[in-house]
Amino acid sequence: MQRQLLFFAGLLFACGVHAQQGFKIGAHGSLPVTSEVNDVVSLSVGLDAGYLAALGEVVDLGAMTGFINGFPEKFDNGGVDLPNVQFLPLAASVRIWLSNSFSFGGDLGYALGLNDGNDGGLYYKPVIGYLMGAQTEINLSYTGIETEGTPWATVNLGFLYTFPEANRFR
Repeated sequence: MQRQLLFFAGLLFACGVHAQQGFKIGAHGSLPVTSEVNDVVSLSVGLDAGYLAALGEVVDLGAMTGFINGFPEKFDNGGVDLPNVQFLPLAASVRIWLSNSFSFGGDLGYALGLNDGNDGGLYYKPVIGYLMGAQTEINLSYTGIETEGTPWATVNLGFLYTFPEANRFR
C-alpha cells in the first residue's frame, strides 16, 4: 500500500513539474449527512491537490488526492474521547464544463484509512463548480467512502486554486 501511495504522490509531483496550468490545490469544509457519520464526527475539513489536463474545450481529465480529517463528537458523560477519523483519497478525476464558469464532474478511486481501525474503502465525490476568476473555483460536493463499518458521507463546500500556465516559449 505504501508503494501505491508513493506512486500517486510521484505522479502528482511529476505532473506539477511539467505543466502547472492544470495543477490545483484547495481546501474544503464538510458536514456529515447520515446519522451514522454524525454519531462519530461533528464536522470535517480537507485539503485537495491534483492535476487536470484539458482534453478539449469541454472535458478535463486527471488525478486528485488529498487529506480528510473528521473531528470527533465530544461526549461529556463518562469521559469518552473518540479519535479523529482520517482518510487519504487517491482518485481519477473528470470535469465537464457547461459554460465558461460552471462545471460538473467527479472523482472516483480509493480512500486509504489513516487512523487505527480505519481500513478505508471505495471513494467517490460528485462535484459542481463555479469559476470565480481565472484561477479560483468554489465548489459544492458530496463525499462518499464505502468503509466496512460505517459508510462515510459528507456534503462539502470547497475552494480550489489553479496555478497559471508558465509561458515556455518566449
